[in-house]
Amino acid sequence: MASVLKAQKINASKTDVKGKGKRKAEEIDEEDVQVPAPKKLKNKQRVLLLSSRGITHRMRHLMNDLEALLPHVKKDAKLDSKNHLHLLPELADLNNCNNTLYFESRRHEDLYLWAAKTPNGPSIKMHVQNVHTMDELKMTGNCLKGSRGILSFDKSFDESEWGRLTKEVFTHIFGVPQTARKAKPFIDHVLTFSVLDNKIWFRNFQIIEKDPLQPNGPPQMSMVEIGPRFVLTPIRIFEGAFGGATVYSNPEFVSPTAVRAALRGEKGEKYGKRKHAEQERSERKEGRRREEDELAVSKVFA
Repeated sequence: MASVLKAQKINASKTDVKGKGKRKAEEIDEEDVQVPAPKKLKNKQRVLLLSSRGITHRMRHLMNDLEALLPHVKKDAKLDSKNHLHLLPELADLNNCNNTLYFESRRHEDLYLWAAKTPNGPSIKMHVQNVHTMDELKMTGNCLKGSRGILSFDKSFDESEWGRLTKEVFTHIFGVPQTARKAKPFIDHVLTFSVLDNKIWFRNFQIIEKDPLQPNGPPQMSMVEIGPRFVLTPIRIFEGAFGGATVYSNPEFVSPTAVRAALRGEKGEKYGKRKHAEQERSERKEGRRREEDELAVSKVFA
């Protein structure tokens, strides 16, 4: 009898424990449940910088300036053939890069810049003009080599679809990741991109916190341009990397070859007008010439 009572007490205590556990589970609020925080997305952008054969010394200096400004850039040798752009995504993959800056040189020192996300795109082809390197400008500003820069985009980029796409691609390429191997933990310059006349103007400014004439004075923020500077004219935006379907085409772009052909045509028109005027003048002289009579000098003293 005593053993039976002990068994009943044990069973009753088990049921009470189960009920309490259920009540406790019901009393728990959803707010008390701790959701694990999402992982931070790391910026792992790396850029492959290379050019084609035939670039000038000024373009080489511009590439060296960009390499000094962007510590996450990896420079590669020149590409021999200009007709095999499909090899560039493979080169970027071999160098562990997910972005590519490719300078392409054409005849008469025409320079084009390809900015692409590899290996799937998109890619932007632009015409480079008004290039001024750091050595040419000789400005007083200076910034730490390998320091990170702030990207400043004009509000005009958000007013068009091609501008938003270009802004996104430039953010991935020119935005230096914090974990870059050669990056310094300082931010002392600003890279500005402005849109004017459907062209992208690139400038680089140093951030000066104090007046150099008063080093012990109060902090005064100012901006000093240090270069380089250049102007980019968008030509086409392709869906893939260095090819594919055309997403955007600039209707206002006129190729340098067409401009030179128009100038040669104007010179040819001037030459044709001058020759036509000479022919008309000789015809008028022939028309005004009088016939020789019997008392002409050539007949009297023949």
